[in-house]
Parts: sequence; structure tokens; C-alpha cells
Amino acid sequence: MNTQPQAATAAKPLKGWRVLVPRGGPWGDSVAATLRAQGAVPVIAPLINFAPSTDQATLEKALADLAAGAFDWVTLTSATTVDVLYAYRAVIPATTRVAAVGETTAAALSAVGYRVDLVPDEDNSAAGMAAQLIALEPEPRRILTLRSEIAKPVLTRRLTEAGHDVRSVVAYRTVGVPVTERIAHDVQSGRINAILVTSGSVAEQVREQFPEIPADTVIAAIGPRTAKDARKVGLGIHVVAREQTVGGLIDAVSRFPLPHATDEFTL
Repeated sequence: MNTQPQAATAAKPLKGWRVLVPRGGPWGDSVAATLRAQGAVPVIAPLINFAPSTDQATLEKALADLAAGAFDWVTLTSATTVDVLYAYRAVIPATTRVAAVGETTAAALSAVGYRVDLVPDEDNSAAGMAAQLIALEPEPRRILTLRSEIAKPVLTRRLTEAGHDVRSVVAYRTVGVPVTERIAHDVQSGRINAILVTSGSVAEQVREQFPEIPADTVIAAIGPRTAKDARKVGLGIHVVAREQTVGGLIDAVSRFPLPHATDEFTL
């Protein structure tokens, strides 16, 4: 019996899928490569980007101190913060350990050549990161927390209350990036079969920029917190990744049958 077609299907579970990747840069390229390996056609459409902090002098001073070894830890609570580090060509010395809030942030760090020393085991949130750092470091440490302008200071507050010397610095402001008319049309028509949602900010842009998403378009969230944030802004989530990794997110999509729009194969 010839089993080659079945084997090919198993090896390419997303053959025929068009999947929207909501972030660009090295992270987006890495996700796109993973999708292609599974047979999908990735559509990279960055929905968010970062704008400079309104206090760039403070950020630049913090990054200079980071490079000089002034901190025992640096914490990153979003992949966008990694974009900022990369844009500034920030140096993280070997003496400074790096904590990433979740696998999306960790993957973004790895994609641009930074190492990752800690990712929370279960609770991929600022509170979860604080709890794990406090358990790991009973003695006071010097910690740099880089955050967005709108982020609540949960991590900074909890680490400070635990006795650590924390410098909290706003690294960026999140701004939406309008997609092209073609991509907006492809989403509305169903030509995009799945949309990856990797953060609350991405969820907001998906909801705002794509007001009419076909019911059978698979909207996949990378984790429970992202799914919760998405639902808060009125975005329905079809599936939440079992593992909060890019691989887990793509695997979650692959469990669905391929939906087709009437014009999916038209130009």
C-alpha cells in the first residue's frame, strides 16, 4: 500500500492554510519559517510597532548602565521590548541574567541573539515573573524592569516590596500599524484562514482593523492571559495554545479543518 500521500499530509498539517502573522522583524520571520515547514503560507502583517519613549534620555541611561553591568537581572514583559533592545543595539553582559515573561518574548530574544535565563513555569504574567524571581533570589538584587508606557507597575511593586533594588523604565509606547487594503480584504473574505494573536495589544488591533472576520477563520491565542485580554476587547478566540510557545500556537491551529472562502484562490 502506498502511504506517501498520508505521510506527506501528516508532515504538512497546515498545507493550504494562509496564516496571518501579526508581528514582523526577526520574530515574524521565524514564525513564518515554522509555518512554511508545516505547509502553510504565512502572511506577515505587523499590527503593532513601538514608538519612542517620551523620556528617551532615561531609557538611554538605563541601557548604558545595563551594558556596564549595573544590574543583576533585566526583565522583559513583551516581545516589543525586545524590538526596542534590538533597535538600540543594547548590550546585555554575561553577568546580567535575563527574564522573559513568556515564550513569545523568549523567542523574540533568541531570534535577535539574546539569551534567556528565566521564563515563568506556569503564570506567564508580570505577577508570575515576580513570584518566580522572588523565590529564586532571596537576597536583594539590582533589577532593571523595562516596560511599556501603559503597563501596570505590578512587577516593579512586588519586587520592591520583596526588598530588591528595582529601576523601572518605560521602554516604548505601543502604536497600531494599519494593514494594506489587500490584507484587510483577504481577512474579510476568508482568504486568511487563521490569525495568530500573541498579545493583548495585537488583539486590540485585530478587533479594530478587522471588524468583519468570517466565523470559520481560526483565531488562536498564545495563552490564557492573551485570550482573556482579547475577549475584553470583544475579540472571539477559537483556541488557546496548550503550550505558550510558537510551536504550541501553530499546533493549536493545525487541529482545525481548513476553512475555505469562495474567492480564496482568486487573484
